[in-house]
Amino acid sequence: MTFEVPAHGGKPASRIRQKNEETIIKAAEDEFARHGYKGTSMNTIATKAGLPKANLHYYFTNKLGLYVAVLSNILQLWDSTFNTLTAEDDPAEALTRYIRAKMEFSRRQPQASRIFAMEVISGGECLTEYFNQDYRAWFQGRAGVFQAWIDAGKMDPVDPVHLIFLLWGSTQHYADFATQICRVTGRNKLTKQDMEDAGNNLIRIILKGCGLTSSI
Repeated sequence: MTFEVPAHGGKPASRIRQKNEETIIKAAEDEFARHGYKGTSMNTIATKAGLPKANLHYYFTNKLGLYVAVLSNILQLWDSTFNTLTAEDDPAEALTRYIRAKMEFSRRQPQASRIFAMEVISGGECLTEYFNQDYRAWFQGRAGVFQAWIDAGKMDPVDPVHLIFLLWGSTQHYADFATQICRVTGRNKLTKQDMEDAGNNLIRIILKGCGLTSSI
């Protein structure tokens, strides 16, 4: 699933444009995650990106367009990974791959995940276009894969919708609540090994709850 980013045109991005947009989006992620949408200005994002404000407006005409681009970026990453699940897959292998991919996104792009969480908690106004009928149809299609596994006797009968919510919430938790996790565990930050260990633990727990055997 994707949704339109108002600031972007329809032409394929050149390598220079793509690189500059990636730099801007990364800077915007840092600022939006730290100060929220209202507390962030295009000036601070331009400074963070090391670009003149005029250059910033060349790529993204306004703050809302840039904010939506940040949300679009993380959602496209998450959803593209989920799109690979099919009824023909082995559920244990497919769920293991998915959980590991989501944990890697949480490790590499924690700021974007936190911005998405804050947007949803605040009412999700900027995601209204995204969470439309097409999205609901896509979501039901994903749930249908789990139901197909259940119907084929490949996994225990669990509620596919709530299983998806569990997969999303548990993997994104390690990005959204990293500060809490670090304080409770006495760490300064979560390392790559911490995230791998957490992911392996999630794989064991979730697969066992679905009546599946983990290869870990």
